[in-house]
Amino acid sequence: MDGSGPGITSDVGSPALPFAPTGSATAGGSIPAVELIGITKVFPGVIANDHINLAVMPGEVLCLLGENGAGKSTLMSILSGLYRPDEGHIRVAGKDVVIDSPRRGRDLGVGMVYQHLSLIPTLTVLENLMLGTNPGLVLKEKLARVHLEELAKTLGVAVDADAQTGSLSLGQQQHIEIIKALWKGSKVLILDEPTSMLTPQGIAELQSVLVQLKASGLAIIFITHKLHEAVAIGDRIAILRQGKVVGEIGPDVVHSLSPSQLQQRIVATMFGDEAASVADVAELRSDLGRKQATHTFSEAPLLELMDVSAPGVRGQYGISNLSLAVRGGEILGIAGVDGNGQRALAEVIAGQRKASAGEIRLAGSVINHLAVSARQRLGLRYVTDDRLGEGVVRPFAVSMNLVLKRIGDAPFWRRGAIDRTAINATARELIMQFDIRTPTEGTRIGKLSGGNIQKALLARELSFEPKVVVFNKPTHGLDVRTIAMVRERIREMAARGVATIVISTDLDELIDLSDRVAVLFEGQIAGVVENGPGAETRIGELIVGAQAA
Repeated sequence: MDGSGPGITSDVGSPALPFAPTGSATAGGSIPAVELIGITKVFPGVIANDHINLAVMPGEVLCLLGENGAGKSTLMSILSGLYRPDEGHIRVAGKDVVIDSPRRGRDLGVGMVYQHLSLIPTLTVLENLMLGTNPGLVLKEKLARVHLEELAKTLGVAVDADAQTGSLSLGQQQHIEIIKALWKGSKVLILDEPTSMLTPQGIAELQSVLVQLKASGLAIIFITHKLHEAVAIGDRIAILRQGKVVGEIGPDVVHSLSPSQLQQRIVATMFGDEAASVADVAELRSDLGRKQATHTFSEAPLLELMDVSAPGVRGQYGISNLSLAVRGGEILGIAGVDGNGQRALAEVIAGQRKASAGEIRLAGSVINHLAVSARQRLGLRYVTDDRLGEGVVRPFAVSMNLVLKRIGDAPFWRRGAIDRTAINATARELIMQFDIRTPTEGTRIGKLSGGNIQKALLARELSFEPKVVVFNKPTHGLDVRTIAMVRERIREMAARGVATIVISTDLDELIDLSDRVAVLFEGQIAGVVENGPGAETRIGELIVGAQAA
């Protein structure tokens, strides 16, 4: 594609891509595609970015790593125009620029694909791409189709312009998001945790797309928490800690070290003297898929669902005639592309969604009629994936959030009155036990990082003698160290005889934790796979709709 093909004009609001068509990447050239120079951003009480210098070359993938709260999101928000820096400046293709809005960023060739997809599911692919372009869309539809075909060819993917977007797989939708980001001729593409909801097949497809984009000369910034992704994809790796760039590994070193050596170097740079605390993170080990049971299961199941159905909401599948059983001490993983009934399953167990058919049994007793609070008292707990919207009350103190589901219960309430002394004492104990990083127990929980909010949720749900715990995406968006802590807590609960369900779109996580993995497809269980050699492949097949064995 040479950028001057038929129909690629500014009339569609979508000029051709400005990079070379021949596959000759220009990584290592003298002029970076984008440079961040001395970028500093301060929020009340927090230095989010502290004089950061960073550059990415054309035809290069820069992987950006760091713990939650390290400043990655703030830095990319500045580059994409959502925030203005307090100090420092940005250069695009060697020229100083001011990016004061996302529109200005796009006009300068900076495109961003966010972690959560933004396409409108009821519109076609072409309609989504043409949103926001100039008036007279019908007259320019033919030109837009040509542009879409050329962009799809650059990515090396097949795209049906007339397909309803909501009918596409998440991997296909992500391809459309990338095309949307490139629609006006981006020179720099920012991908924020792009593999977080993809199947193994979708991840492989994305990696192929990145190879095509690199060959075309596009500069790519790839934000991830997964070290093996950085090792497999990155040409340059930059590591942020406490708002500063604490290390950068250039292409010469990246391509000269073995994967294990590179991972060790990244961990050492990211965590310094504390690197040993993440040495057992699943992705740094070679034993995935060969999980060894270290505990025994109860003979009778603690949780049973028998032909349970529940409606879907907001365009997501509910569940239909679903049956499963989890024994005490067992970890049952639930895999599947997001939106195939995972939330309905979690909420119908927790009591937040009413079952329309079937029975739910806890320790042999039917609990369909019980409210959330009654199920809580019986030992059934739910760790939601919506930390901020559902999991906590952001204006409330950490201490109050830690006992939020014990309102009215002794010792925190006595004769209808709140006992703040008892609440604060329990909160301080849980803060220490779960390593929640907060100034005090009285700090508003909304001011904590995502990782520390997740620790608070775990502290609340895993205390007070749980019998069954349902985790929905327990490590989604967390840094490597916090992931290690959360997974270890899940294993500890299972070792104590708790029946555990882990719902996750991260297949590595399910392989690392689970004894068995059930795959949800369109609200039904497509199959159940015992963990062991070959499990990942079989689970991946079931995720995309292959028939159950």
